[in-house]
Amino acid sequence: MRLTGKEKVSYGLGAIGKDMVYMLSASYILYYYQDIMGVSAIAMGVIIMAARIFDAFNDPIMGVVVAKTRTRWGKFRPWLMIGTITNAFVLYFMYAAPPAMDGKGLVAYAAITYILWGVTYTMMDIPFWSMIPAFTDTGKERENLTTLARSCAGVGSAIITIITMKCVMLLGGRDEVIGFRRFTLIIAILFIVFITLMCMTIKEKSTVDVDSPSVKQMFTALVQNDQAMTVVIAIVLINCSLYITSNLLIYFFKYDVGGVQWEDGYTLFNTFGGGIQILSMMILFPLLRRFLSTIKVFNVSLIMAVGGYAVLLVLMMLGVTTLYVLFVPAFFIFAAFGMLTVLTTVFLANTVDYGELKNNRRDESVIFSMQTFVVKLASGVSAMIAAVCVHIFSIGDDTVSLSASSILGLRMTMTILPIVGLLFAVFVFKKRFLLTEQKLNEISEEIKARG
Repeated sequence: MRLTGKEKVSYGLGAIGKDMVYMLSASYILYYYQDIMGVSAIAMGVIIMAARIFDAFNDPIMGVVVAKTRTRWGKFRPWLMIGTITNAFVLYFMYAAPPAMDGKGLVAYAAITYILWGVTYTMMDIPFWSMIPAFTDTGKERENLTTLARSCAGVGSAIITIITMKCVMLLGGRDEVIGFRRFTLIIAILFIVFITLMCMTIKEKSTVDVDSPSVKQMFTALVQNDQAMTVVIAIVLINCSLYITSNLLIYFFKYDVGGVQWEDGYTLFNTFGGGIQILSMMILFPLLRRFLSTIKVFNVSLIMAVGGYAVLLVLMMLGVTTLYVLFVPAFFIFAAFGMLTVLTTVFLANTVDYGELKNNRRDESVIFSMQTFVVKLASGVSAMIAAVCVHIFSIGDDTVSLSASSILGLRMTMTILPIVGLLFAVFVFKKRFLLTEQKLNEISEEIKARG
């Protein structure tokens, strides 16, 4: 039975809510605690990286827990609801740090809430993406649902990047402490509502009933699934490249472009970039897929991203900070990342079939636990890099303007490091990825032949 329109819409709403929460944490946690609450940038970088190291153990274990779950509501939906409700509460408290708290107490508060946020987010993110191969068929249905989900996730991310600072200023009367607390409460409530609607609509249509793997078996399966590991490495490199820029973008507009109403330019830029990213998922990607294979679209996207960053670097070195001129490289960067987000999820879903053929196991939760981990790992690495940049170049110390050396350091970190990361992703993917469309069809036929 094919997916109904109602099921697709509800799954899309879940993706919107999920990525609204993720983007709020990924893009603003460093800024909130460092620039607003006064925590050291290096301290925040260490906290974020420590949380990601913890996730290295927590995320795969959660994948095993999901795989072992057997309830009347399925194995995915219970964890979706538990993770969503707990994550919403933790998210609110993470952005509601007591104003009177400072020093070591504030650092400890930031560390505890951020680590708890990562744990609870994992509880819902792994089953959310694991559902794709569990209730879709290999081929167009899976690719179309993945495209829809990623497009909706892009909408959720774009909403946060577009409206956050304007809403924070509005809700807090330009008091960012109050504004972030009130804005986060609204997002947390929407998150619970969207995922609840999804869980009431979506049901697992097919799963392969296998014994749940042990932790040792799980790591063995991941190591043996060389195609999953290739996609995982690509996801880390691609996301880290984008997150470095997104983490530093708010500092660029606040301290480089500057101005009393700096958030207006920041909001307009994010509105443009978010719109392009969504349109690339919904229009440009399907258009290119009419003429090109997924691997060729992937290569085109990487070329667009590297080219966009190269143009941005040239403009920054020339001292060009005119908003509408910056839209030119932004178009190529955001369009590329929109398509890359869809493609990496499609590729990862396809490695589930490859792993079943190779290892005689269909480990949706195990494979997608790696996606959850590596996306958060990329977020942590990029936040650490951004924190080091902020610290070294003395950014965010409440000064109206930065020195020439600080501006140069900020601009180079935002552009050169992403270019290096993307070029490395090109090299790794071209050398190791084997799952062409012809190969996938062969795998599908062989799995069916096994019965």
